[in-house]
Amino acid sequence: MATLRFPLSRIEGHARVEIEVQDGQVVTAQFQAIELRGFRYFVQGTPAEQMPVIVPRICGVCSTAHHVASVKALEDIFGVEPPALAKEIRELLLLGQLVQNQATSLFIFTMPDRVGASSLFHMDESEADPHQQLSLAQRSLKVRQVGTNLITLAGGQFIHPIKAVVGGVTSGIKREPAEAMLKEVEALLPMACELFDEYWEMSMAMAERIGTWGDDQPAYYIASTGRSRPQLNSDVIRVLGPDGAERASFPPSLFRTYLDYEDTAYSYAGQTSYQGQVMRANSLARMNLALSMGTPLADAYLEKFTHTFGKPAHPILLFDLCRGIELVYAFERSIEILSRDLDYENTSVPYSLKDGEGYGLVEAPRGPLIHHYTVTNGLIEDAEFIIPTVHNMLAIERALKVAGERYVSPAAINLELEKAVGRVVRAFDPCIACATQ
Repeated sequence: MATLRFPLSRIEGHARVEIEVQDGQVVTAQFQAIELRGFRYFVQGTPAEQMPVIVPRICGVCSTAHHVASVKALEDIFGVEPPALAKEIRELLLLGQLVQNQATSLFIFTMPDRVGASSLFHMDESEADPHQQLSLAQRSLKVRQVGTNLITLAGGQFIHPIKAVVGGVTSGIKREPAEAMLKEVEALLPMACELFDEYWEMSMAMAERIGTWGDDQPAYYIASTGRSRPQLNSDVIRVLGPDGAERASFPPSLFRTYLDYEDTAYSYAGQTSYQGQVMRANSLARMNLALSMGTPLADAYLEKFTHTFGKPAHPILLFDLCRGIELVYAFERSIEILSRDLDYENTSVPYSLKDGEGYGLVEAPRGPLIHHYTVTNGLIEDAEFIIPTVHNMLAIERALKVAGERYVSPAAINLELEKAVGRVVRAFDPCIACATQ
């Protein structure tokens, strides 16, 4: 039996793929997270109130989602309901992360795959619109920077935000900085749409060139967004069946009742399933669950996507197109929020420390993120982090096996396999730094 090993790049964290081949047949395909972080153990004994400023250190990419999920878990324990304005500012914070993450995944991680390049900065300049003053790379980074600026505005700082606190947020957003941010988002929304349009065309050309959109077998889908439009700061997880019918809806406290979780011997990241079946989280799950996006440009893209690929759509490379729809939505929704008064009332409420057990849920760019804390004598007795990437682990391995079967035969191993492995993993946009908690 031969083992094919593929180190991975252009993902968050460290992982590799191993494909076992015997007599020209793919036997197994494993996605291996090869580092142990151990945050669950680091935080035991920590004063509970310090968690929201500690857990963002789990990941420099996902720090915003961890920050808000941590605050919500403590609010669940302490019995606190934050003011409406605080929830709005938290939503703006999560929208900033959505912009930053989706722009990174689309234009830095996966756009090079569309034209067979190793890096965005090595792509032929002919791929960029010659009438644009900025190159493809410069435009991509400029769009991504909108996300970092939104996080800074709503979170107090970009890396490891600090503004969300138990009971709300530390302050509102004054009209002057809100107006400056509004102008920036409005100015760069057309550029985000142009980049996504180019990405869409590159993706269609790539699919025609390689002859596939990847694993298109049906799957279950999991997300915590609203039924009628996206809701990143949600309190309910939903599961969609392969036929498009909703199969379950439950609060984060019941996730072990509805989902099966297991560890693996070859990876530091666990795997979840729904009744033993493969699940997918992330952008494709949200688009399959969404009735609408609730903003005009994103709704037009969603209609185009549904008309082209159907609903629910299953091929895995469509994850990337869905990220583009969400990028546009995050711009539009940020414009809506920034256009309103964000400094009209107190942004936090008082609370009393309590012991107990609590859950905090947010819809991170990669799917539902749950923080589960047990607090005793004011200290963290245990902290469990249920990371969105674990919901995709079985789907990633199934897609890798499909890719292996496409490019491995008794006669030869097609060299396209290495590129296919990268495309598969990056389609799911895994965060290995988070998933090894």
